[in-house]
Amino acid sequence: MSYRVKEMIYTLQGEGANTGAAIVLCRFEGCNLDCSFCDTDYAGINGPSGGEFSTAASLAEAAYQCWQGDDPSRRILCTGGEPLLQLDSELLDTLHERGFEILLETNGTLTAPDGIDWICVSPKAGEDSVIRQGNELKLAYPQEGIDPEKYSNLDFRYYYIQPISGVNLKKNIRLAIEYCLKHPRWRLSLQLHKYTGIP
Repeated sequence: MSYRVKEMIYTLQGEGANTGAAIVLCRFEGCNLDCSFCDTDYAGINGPSGGEFSTAASLAEAAYQCWQGDDPSRRILCTGGEPLLQLDSELLDTLHERGFEILLETNGTLTAPDGIDWICVSPKAGEDSVIRQGNELKLAYPQEGIDPEKYSNLDFRYYYIQPISGVNLKKNIRLAIEYCLKHPRWRLSLQLHKYTGIP
C-alpha cells in the first residue's frame, strides 16, 4: 500500500493532553467528513516533506529523518484529515521498529488497527463514533446538534473542550470556559500553535 501525506514536520504538539511535546506531525491527505468549521488544509501532498510514499518503510524513514530531537524516545502524531483512511498495521509496526511512540488524532468514525500508543478522538456532530475508548476525547465546541454529555459514558482518560476558531473565537472561548466550569470533568484545550506561531 502507498501512503499520501500532506505534510510532515518536526514541531511541538499544539493542543490537547500532549500540548508542548516534541513530535513529528504527519498529516495524511484526505478525510471522510466535510466539517464546516474545519481549519486544516489536508488536500493534496504539496506541504513540507509531503508526498506519496510507496512503502511503509519509506514513510517511516522520512519520519525518522524528520525527527530532530536528541531524545531517542521519538513521537509521531498521525493526523489529517482522517489518518485512519490510510494508517494500517504495517505502517504502525514499521514506525515502532524505528523507535516511534505513535499518537493518533481521529474523528473516531473508522476502526483503528491495534498498536497505536495514544488515541485522541475528536467527534463530529451527526456522526457516530466507533472508537469508544482511548486516551483523550477532544470536542470542538460549540457544534450545533452535539451535546458533550453524550460522550460521558465513553472510556477516555481525559475530556477536552476546544473552542472552534474563526470569527466567533472569542465567543467560543467564553462558552468553552463556562462549560468547563459547570462540568469539571471537561478541561479547556486551546490551540497553542495559533498563539505562538508554532507550525
